[in-house]
Amino acid sequence: MNNKNLNLTANKLVNAFLKNKIISPIPKIYTKKMSQANKFRNICENKINRPVIGFKAGGTGLAMLKKLNEKEPFVAKVYSHNFLKNNKSVKINKYTLGIELEVCYKIKKTFFKNKNKITKNNIKKYISHMAPCIEIVGYRQKKKGLKTLGDLCSDFGANVKFIIGSQKKFRDIKIDNLKTSISSKKHNHTVIGNTNTVYVNPLNALRFVLNKIQSEKTQLNKNFYVFTGSTVGVVPIAGKGFYIGKIEKLGSVKTKII
Repeated sequence: MNNKNLNLTANKLVNAFLKNKIISPIPKIYTKKMSQANKFRNICENKINRPVIGFKAGGTGLAMLKKLNEKEPFVAKVYSHNFLKNNKSVKINKYTLGIELEVCYKIKKTFFKNKNKITKNNIKKYISHMAPCIEIVGYRQKKKGLKTLGDLCSDFGANVKFIIGSQKKFRDIKIDNLKTSISSKKHNHTVIGNTNTVYVNPLNALRFVLNKIQSEKTQLNKNFYVFTGSTVGVVPIAGKGFYIGKIEKLGSVKTKII
């Protein structure tokens, strides 16, 4: 990578991210390979001074990973200005990819004092709450579709907004086979999903994220959220109006697309 060109491109994308603008597509050198896409995303994230609310796992669908010939998802920071309460509205544009429904976990800040690898046996002691969550995904670029996982990763993980439903105190439920759905009554459109499509299951995706941020020596001085990936894939938005996501045993979450 040419450092001057890289920095100029990163500055353009950061400006678009902060000001809700759309720019021309960034060069494929930053998106074709995940190693380059992750480096580019890290450079962009380091230029953002706004508070980090948590982290998202991207590309968690096993079928997607296989299709794109990738071995694992990616992790991207989520900022407080993109984190909304239930029923809030989200404005979209023609470069919005779609809507997703996810399991979200709230993690205790004591996690950052842990020096050991996160496993399925010790992960639960760091979880305080869980909730259903809608993610609106899309680009800050004049770009449509998906050719590589780096397309998503390089553009701040393709996160537009997260809308979180009612948070429940964590309890050890069987998370690997829960029915999910996202629907629009106005457009008579419903997509059915399951938590078992998310990198084996949401708890496994959470484990992946926590180990990744631990390996990168990321630190926060507060509790934070982890968004574990879509249980319904990326669902094209049928049109404006309300969309309701439901996850068995967790509850529902709602947003208005405008």
